[in-house]
Amino acid sequence: MATQAGSLQGRVAFVTGAARAQGRSHAVRLAREGADIIALDICAPVSSSIAYPPATPEDLTETACAVEAEGRKVLAREVDIRDDAALRQLVADGAEQFGRLDILVANAGVLGWGRLWELTDEQWDTVIGVNLTGTWRTLRAAVPTMIEAGNGGSIVIVSSSAGLKATPGNGHYAASKYGLVALTNTLAIELGGFGIRVNSIHPYSVDTPMIEPQAMTEIFAEHPSYLHSFPPMPLQSKGFMTPDEISDVVVWLAGDGSGTLSGTQIPVDKGALKY
Repeated sequence: MATQAGSLQGRVAFVTGAARAQGRSHAVRLAREGADIIALDICAPVSSSIAYPPATPEDLTETACAVEAEGRKVLAREVDIRDDAALRQLVADGAEQFGRLDILVANAGVLGWGRLWELTDEQWDTVIGVNLTGTWRTLRAAVPTMIEAGNGGSIVIVSSSAGLKATPGNGHYAASKYGLVALTNTLAIELGGFGIRVNSIHPYSVDTPMIEPQAMTEIFAEHPSYLHSFPPMPLQSKGFMTPDEISDVVVWLAGDGSGTLSGTQIPVDKGALKY
């Protein structure tokens, strides 16, 4: 799965949720391989129903500086992926500045906790609105530009292990991530004739601000049987995976070495889902 240095030279990648964590790692790693970057993040609270702190404008600036430190150009902007007009404008401005669009990493997402029948409308609407509808809006904004460029390309949709194996306590999150599988597989068929590949990745237990130890502890304390639905990692007995480990897979899917893959779901979980 290793890539050669500069394997994405001359290409342009659009990364959502790029201000920190996985998104920042993906943007920087793609830049290291030679891609110029369009970076997006809301950099503000998504909803009062999301408990963990949001990314900040300073976080996005730090991502942009890290991309430039790799010797690549970057267009970074504070945009909510639920805002269709702002998404379309960013894609148009990126295409004008860089001349093409080859890679999309649809990474932006949020996580909440609660049993399905106890969720509020705001909890449901926020998670579905960002993770599923927001990703669809991102795809709708970016795909025409990728087709028009005529260079083929690669779309990587960041789902979750919860998009392959539902877990109790976050059913709205699982529903959104399962929905991304349908978007991935449908789009892979629809874009095949344009040489654009579409795949989803399914990380598990990545060390990011989205992991809320206190919220998880409260859920498991109240419903201890739920703990059995969250498997350990056979290849990693302690701690979480790093965002950079997920980026290894993203960079590979973005490049030509994965050229035979489209419409696939790739667990990035060190074997956890086999439990």
